[in-house]
Formats: sequence, C-alpha cells, structure tokens
Amino acid sequence: MQQTTDGFDCDVLVIGGGPAGSTAAAMLAGQGHAVVLLEKAHHPRFHIGESLLPANLPLFERLGVADEMRAIGMVKRGAEFVSPWHEHRQVFQFADAWDKSMPFAYQVKRADFDHVLIRNAARRGAEVIEGCKVHAVDFLPDGGGAEIRAAHDDGREQQWRARFVVDASGRDTFIANKLKAKHRNPDHNSSAIYAHFAGARRHDGDAEGNITIFWFEHGWFWFIPLRDGVTSVGATVWPYYLKQRRGTMAEFFMETIALCPALAERLAGAERVTEVEATGNFSYVTDHTHGDNYVLLGDAFAFIDPVFSSGVMLAMQSAMIGAEAIDTSLRQPARRAQALARFDKLMRHGPKEFAWFIYRITSPTMRELFMGPRNLLRMQEALLSLLAGDIFGKTPIWPSLYAFKVLYYTICLFRLPRTIAAWRRRRINIRPVDGLGLEDR
Repeated sequence: MQQTTDGFDCDVLVIGGGPAGSTAAAMLAGQGHAVVLLEKAHHPRFHIGESLLPANLPLFERLGVADEMRAIGMVKRGAEFVSPWHEHRQVFQFADAWDKSMPFAYQVKRADFDHVLIRNAARRGAEVIEGCKVHAVDFLPDGGGAEIRAAHDDGREQQWRARFVVDASGRDTFIANKLKAKHRNPDHNSSAIYAHFAGARRHDGDAEGNITIFWFEHGWFWFIPLRDGVTSVGATVWPYYLKQRRGTMAEFFMETIALCPALAERLAGAERVTEVEATGNFSYVTDHTHGDNYVLLGDAFAFIDPVFSSGVMLAMQSAMIGAEAIDTSLRQPARRAQALARFDKLMRHGPKEFAWFIYRITSPTMRELFMGPRNLLRMQEALLSLLAGDIFGKTPIWPSLYAFKVLYYTICLFRLPRTIAAWRRRRINIRPVDGLGLEDR
C-alpha cells in the first residue's frame, strides 16, 4: 500500500463493515480522506436486525443509496402491537407522526442491506478488505495515531499505521474489550432467539410489510416481513427463561412460540428456512464514546434492546456524526476536543432517549398507554416520531414526550401496588444468569 504523508498508511482505519463502519468509511472517503475498512467476514453474510426506521431514509439519500435500498426493501408503513392482556391490536402509522415527511421505512434482509452499504463505501473511495480480522490496536503517544495488526483468511498478517481509528466492530466491541471499558447494562438485560420462516401469514394491502410486536409472559416477539416472502421471527426474553431450555434450540424456540397464540396462529403452516440462532447478554454499555484518536460507533459503544428497531438507525447516525468529528479533527486539530465533545453528546443522546421507553416497555402501565394511545398535547404524534427515529436535529417533540412521561408516572402513582409489584418482578427478570447454554445439542 502506498503510504500517505508522515509515515501513515491511511488517515482513517475502520474496524467492521456493518452499517456503522460502511457509512463512516463512505462519508470520510467522500470527504477526501484515505480510508481503509477491514471486515472479518465476506459480504453478503447473514445478520439479524432487519427492521429499519423512517429516519434511515434521509441517511440513504446522503449516502447515494436510496434507489438500491428501495429495490431490496419491503415497505413498512407502521408498527403493530399485540398484547395477551388486551382484546384488540394497536397499529401505529408513521404517517401520523409529528413530521409527515417520512411516512414509511423498509424491512430488509441484512445480507443484502449490508452488502449495498459496504460496496458503496468502496465506490466512494475507501479501500475495503474483507476476510481480514483485526487482532491488535496500539495507540501511540503524542499524536502518533495507532498501529493496527490484522490477519487475512489465508493467514497473512498485515499492519497499518493510521491517524484515526473507527471501531464499528458491533457486538465484538473490539476497543471496549481491549480497554476493559464494556459493562453489563445494570438497567436492562435480555437474550434473543430467532429464525426465518417461509409461508407466515401477513396482513393484506399496505399493512403487509408492517412489523408486529407480540408481548408474552417472558418478554416479546418480533414478526418482520421481508421482500421475498420470508419472515424474520424472534423472541427477546429475560435470561432466566433461556436458562430453562431443555432439548435443542429449535425445539425450545417452537415451544416458546406456542406460548404466544396470536403469533402461533400467523405461523400455522409456515416452514422454518434457517437455523435457529440465539444470543445472550443482549444489553451492555461502554463507559466512553471516544479517545483522542478513535471513536466507537453503533453497537461497538452500546446496545440495549431491539424492540423499537433503533439499532441500524443509531449505528448509521453515529457514523454520520463520527465522520464529521473525525474530519474536523484531521483538518483542524485545534478544534479536535470541541468536535469530539459534540460527538460524545450526540452519541449518547439516541440510546438515552430510546432507553427510557425500552426499560418500561413490558410494564403494565406502558402497555396500557401503547394499547390505548391518545393525542392529548400531541403525545401520540411525539411518540410516533420517537418510533420513527426522528430524535435528532430540531425536532419539536420534546415537550410532548415530557408530558407523556408525566402521564406515565401519574398512572404509576395511582396504581402504586401494581407498580411496585411490576418493579420487583423486573428487578428479578434483568438479573444476569450464567451458563445460558446457547450452544445447541
């Protein structure tokens, strides 16, 4: 590789070619920086997290991939919530949100979606190297950047010296693990089991692509229709429940589905077409977002719970603001601290705003508010904007969301015995459990 000035091999080295890494690489390469992106796998490859938000759409436009996303996506116009404690189902339409300009999102196969993004990064000038796993990053003093060592699939070792490092390694959380900065989230804890099905019953017309969330006793299910007739189905459960597994993971998954009759009905006659996968310790956070010459993006910083499909949007948004901070740091070193402080503030903003709702989504009070929404003080419009991912920029939703939270606490106070019982139950539910037995047998 031809070196850049001052002995650096590249300006920015990106670890990971998922949505965050590919977006950051594309943006920085487009700004004229020498970018190397290292991805341990080969695209296309399977990944969970297929449901996007309307707030992804303007990001696709900025990246120049809107047409490609339209070609691979199933249009999602809303989200449906189904509760065994209520007789009706509740549908929220994105067109009813505060901002009417983003009335839909997409459901996508992540293999196709991530492939589009990483190819776009290469098209915009980043050097993309797949099948290359980073195993060491050493940060150098006095603005010396970092030395990165990685191994190719064929066993070759290679080293780069970069001015800046982007950790977009997802749940591998490479730098957070290296610095022992990753911690279990004390406020939330969940595990997930999932697979794809063919022949699942979908809704008719414009509602065909809607995501459905099914509450059940041990957590909640997702039902995500994809473009080619396949549907992604998964259960996000409390760790104690996964610990109860007997038999194979596939048998346990079908037993879990049977506990939710409304979902089982929509899967009657459907055929499972992928292996059942599982992941534990779903919720974690890193104690910082950046250093002098690196940033943590997306899941490499934190992950909470996928109930609001916020993961890909937050990953791509973090990449956008991360690219701005890196560009400023490299071009105007005197403004580095200011740029990284702004990055830190925005990076924490998204998870924080979603977390308040995620931590309470299984509480009886929150279920009641979701299943019986009212637009008093434009609360419903503000909540829909949150579900759409419209939480950055000059969105006017905050006073109405504050009013929603006041209403929530007021109801909790008036039903104090139920609130206390639900709080105690949740403290038990989120306790960490060792030896979940995720390996199949």
